[in-house]
Amino acid sequence: MTGTVIINGDGMGGPGVELRQLEFFVAVAEEFGFGRAAARLRTGETSVSRQIDLLEREVGLRLFDRSSRVRLTAAGERLLPEARAALLAADRVRRIADGIAAGTEGLIRLGTTRAFADRVYRALDTLAARSPGLRVRLERGPQEARLAAVRSGTFDAALVRTVDRADGVALHPLWTEPLIAALPASHPLAGPEPPSLDRLVSLPLRLAPRAANPAFHDLVTSALPAWTPGPPFTTLQDTLADLAAGPEPSWTVFYPVGGGLPPADRVTFRTLPNLTVPVSLATPPGPLEPPLKALLDALSPATTPA
Repeated sequence: MTGTVIINGDGMGGPGVELRQLEFFVAVAEEFGFGRAAARLRTGETSVSRQIDLLEREVGLRLFDRSSRVRLTAAGERLLPEARAALLAADRVRRIADGIAAGTEGLIRLGTTRAFADRVYRALDTLAARSPGLRVRLERGPQEARLAAVRSGTFDAALVRTVDRADGVALHPLWTEPLIAALPASHPLAGPEPPSLDRLVSLPLRLAPRAANPAFHDLVTSALPAWTPGPPFTTLQDTLADLAAGPEPSWTVFYPVGGGLPPADRVTFRTLPNLTVPVSLATPPGPLEPPLKALLDALSPATTPA
């Protein structure tokens, strides 16, 4: 045991009760003597007696009757279970701290979004099996807010999509997701084969403004440098409805949300070849703490198949 102060009797400063003193108190009470307690604690009898004197002085109570053989006073009997509980609590704190350092205990605040729900819950099942004492609290928010929270320390990590570099965080690649083209089912490019990008550039593209998702916007426009702007993108579901009913053909592009495609009549979906978006775990810069390393391993596609 250390000499950590855990109680201050008068609440006004002073040395306070130490774990070491409580350990000596419990040993004397259980061994019925200072000599046997000293042997158990592998120290001298004088040291045991001194620590008991300090404890009695601090709490202002006589804990042992030493007139004949050593035995607890009524005050000592009352304090003994509390001293045992304090030592057990201190030992639990130490074991949990050791578990946090080893990555088997603790709490991770993970920024995420519903779009990653399937993979996240599979990873949590994996993590629970490997490290039952390690908890993950899911925090939801827009991507830029998730990144800002990792930078500030509000989140311990965050899942982000399409980002390949970001100031103030480290990015650990996890998996890639396909980009899906949505076209009117009647359009010639909606055939059975995936449409090539060089043929899509001439068809007006409904693309959300860059401010809505800078990384995604940049990814699409860099892959389609000669893209033709189309009518505005609103929500995905409304945009798909407009594609089906619009007088002039146009198309849009998105990544799957929740592992499936949205319902849409008279719209054809095609996976775009050679165009994917990366998903990464954003963490504070520097070496990964063991709990975050355990989370990263659990999120790996090798352990959480899509």
